[in-house]
Amino acid sequence: MLHYREKGIVSLLKSTLVVCAMLSLTVACEDTAELPVRHSPLNDSSPYPSSLTYWVPMDTDAAVTLKSYGDMGLYKQLTKITGTQVTFLHPPIGAVPAQDQFHLMMASGELPDVIYTDWSKNSPDKAIQDGKILRLNEIIEKYAPNLSRLLNEKPYLRKELTSDEGNIYMFPSIGDDPQIFAYHGLMLRKDWLDKLHLKPPVTIDDWEKVLRAFRDGDPNGNGRKDEIPFFYRQTDMETSYPFIGAFGITTGFYQEDGLVKYGPAQPAFKTFLTLMNKWYAEGLIDRNYLTSDIKIRDGRMLDNQLGAVAGWAGSGLGAYMQAMKAKLPNFSLIGVPFPVLKEGGTPISLARPLIIGLGAAISAKTTHPERIAAWLDYGYGKDGSILYNFGVEGQSYTMKDGKPQYTDLILHNPAGLTISQALSSYSLQSSSGPFATDPDADKQWHADPEQADAMIKWSKADHSRALPNGLLNAGEQEQFASIMADLLTYKDEMVNKFIMGAEPLSAFDEYVRKLNKLGLHEVIRINQTAYDRYSRK
Repeated sequence: MLHYREKGIVSLLKSTLVVCAMLSLTVACEDTAELPVRHSPLNDSSPYPSSLTYWVPMDTDAAVTLKSYGDMGLYKQLTKITGTQVTFLHPPIGAVPAQDQFHLMMASGELPDVIYTDWSKNSPDKAIQDGKILRLNEIIEKYAPNLSRLLNEKPYLRKELTSDEGNIYMFPSIGDDPQIFAYHGLMLRKDWLDKLHLKPPVTIDDWEKVLRAFRDGDPNGNGRKDEIPFFYRQTDMETSYPFIGAFGITTGFYQEDGLVKYGPAQPAFKTFLTLMNKWYAEGLIDRNYLTSDIKIRDGRMLDNQLGAVAGWAGSGLGAYMQAMKAKLPNFSLIGVPFPVLKEGGTPISLARPLIIGLGAAISAKTTHPERIAAWLDYGYGKDGSILYNFGVEGQSYTMKDGKPQYTDLILHNPAGLTISQALSSYSLQSSSGPFATDPDADKQWHADPEQADAMIKWSKADHSRALPNGLLNAGEQEQFASIMADLLTYKDEMVNKFIMGAEPLSAFDEYVRKLNKLGLHEVIRINQTAYDRYSRK
């Protein structure tokens, strides 16, 4: 994942102005230094609020067809059921990351009723201490029977959801089926493999052989050496477990036999960097990776130039297969297992099931949190599960033999939308939200044999070394964030220099010493202390 760092302290006035800009899509800001606090009016005949405000970044697939989540089939139907009018506040998609806009909103103190973000990166205990969001333990127990029942039936979910200080702070996005969380991995061109008489790679050596063949063998058949064997982006360093896991480490903090370690400081990381430096020098990975983005990646895939990439089963593999059917009938993209050093080994992955940190918190500024809790709880019940996973009956799904089935509007969209784009007009199933993912829904929209096969292969990795979310208490979170701001900046800079050859690999030991000077030993100690507490729960 990307690590966002807040730079400096912003003044209240500046924060307010930025928040005004963020809310401009849905709410007009007053010409004063303060925004009005939004409350939740009561309707005594209903357990739900009459209205609420909801801050949530919009999913990129949803943004293709929707201007606001208020236009989504799910929320239109939920309004009919609950009577709650929701004003969605989406941070503008643009140069300022949503995480930075979140920090500015929190600094302003003028908060909506519901705040949806990745709380594993945003110090929920401190937010509770600072009076920004509410502790939800008692509220969920009294006013959210569906989620409460789920947490009682599956105590491991409650443990995962509870912070180190004992706080439940959000209505979570839950997915505890292995095939659900293994939705991202390596994929490559099967038609190129067939043309060059190659088998899908298993080991790192196999990958090197395949990438060289993609570079030199003219698999796209245009007579030019314009193929990019593997499309690598800088952000892949945050999720490049597809290759780094072969070396028994990860790109961040993890635990091995109960000991917390930091992957980029391990000796094996030097071996990994040596490989990436070699692949970069030989043109096996994209040499323009520092400036590449998803638009460039998609364009090159659709121009028949990419041999392999790390991506999503739905919006990646499935979308590419769908888009290339008419353009290039022989186009074939398959998922492959994460590589290992020796055949028979098991790669390491940081992909983690259960609760991934994304969820909806209730603002401490709201006046009737119990009614908002009841509204958020709807997604965890039987009817709510169908609504959040499948959307609107008769439009995005129909009932068949007592079970919801996606319609052709979703699976074979007449307007040419990908499945994830079409589904995002009606439900949150293809993104995330405050509900529990239905494994059957997930399998339906990943129904192509290539997608199902890819997710099975991606799930075959060791996911046990990932650290749980919400380990650190408020004081530790603050100390951790302070140290990691400079440490990550230096780490990212040096990693790129090592890969691109601007810094020799002989400088790796000095790089590790600098990490320690920047506080690496201390953040490992912080995580170790927190992990030990978690293990004793």
